[in-house]
Amino acid sequence: MAPTYVSKTEEAIEREVFEGTKKKDIAMTITSQRWQRSGSCPKGTIPIRRIQKHNLNEDDFHGNGTKRSSKLKNKVGNLKYTTNTMANHSVALVQTQGYSYSGAKVDIKVWNPYVEKEDEYSISHVSIQNGGHHDFELVETGWAADGSTTTGCFDLICPGFVQVNHEIALGGAIYPVSSPNGLPYQITVYIFKDPMTNNWWVNYGESINIGYWPGELFMLLKYHGIMVKWGGDVYSSRVRTHPGHTATCMGSGHKPPSMFVDCGTMKRMRVEQNSQPLMIPEWSTTIVDEYRCYNILYEVDYVDDPIFYYGGPGRSPWCP
Repeated sequence: MAPTYVSKTEEAIEREVFEGTKKKDIAMTITSQRWQRSGSCPKGTIPIRRIQKHNLNEDDFHGNGTKRSSKLKNKVGNLKYTTNTMANHSVALVQTQGYSYSGAKVDIKVWNPYVEKEDEYSISHVSIQNGGHHDFELVETGWAADGSTTTGCFDLICPGFVQVNHEIALGGAIYPVSSPNGLPYQITVYIFKDPMTNNWWVNYGESINIGYWPGELFMLLKYHGIMVKWGGDVYSSRVRTHPGHTATCMGSGHKPPSMFVDCGTMKRMRVEQNSQPLMIPEWSTTIVDEYRCYNILYEVDYVDDPIFYYGGPGRSPWCP
């Protein structure tokens, strides 16, 4: 119930980069959730969010074509059942590929973006993927805001993920969160593959191994990833529609580059490639579906460590 392998970083380089970013950045890494103020779970147990009776609808959680559970519903076998063409998604991403990836890490500033409809959500995440554009497997972690609990299959509602930690409740509210007139707060998340078991682990706050996706869930990711992505994603049936675009926000709801401190922000983006230690991606590109609605700024030149700004308000005078 623990990883057999922990990635070895290039200590001198990593320490130099990390210390440099810490001196310049006042963001605070979060290791707490709101529910923890009311108690804790003993070792040997895990915290599980309550699911209300009115949300226990089979179609809400399993494969009606619009839910993210389709990625895991048929876990082993024919890849046609993992099809996801990213319909109804609008993304703002940094992407790297070209190597075999066994891990990815990032610091993500935490916001509470506005979500307009019950069947919509906004996420900020890091993901590792293998497969083509239409048929692929991926694992991802980060934070999410949604209008209700019926927007898809996340956290322990999804079949397959094995939680082992008693401190973190998947889907639990993070506290505190960043605000335009307050302090910035961030989380550090890290996905890595255990080469002995082929399990994909999720680490939180650089100290807590929350749990893992068993290797037998996958056909392609059982071996390695071929692509890593960092960024924001808004899900709605009203993205890429003008007029009538959704007002669901991405990141903080502010578009870069107007006010960097108030934007969605990702720092210390790292990958494990070809079984090497964690490192800054050697090559990366940006992807944005609707720059008038959700924009990006990727600072990679003349800085010690790349910084990715992203987000936007959705519907606005520039995105009707």
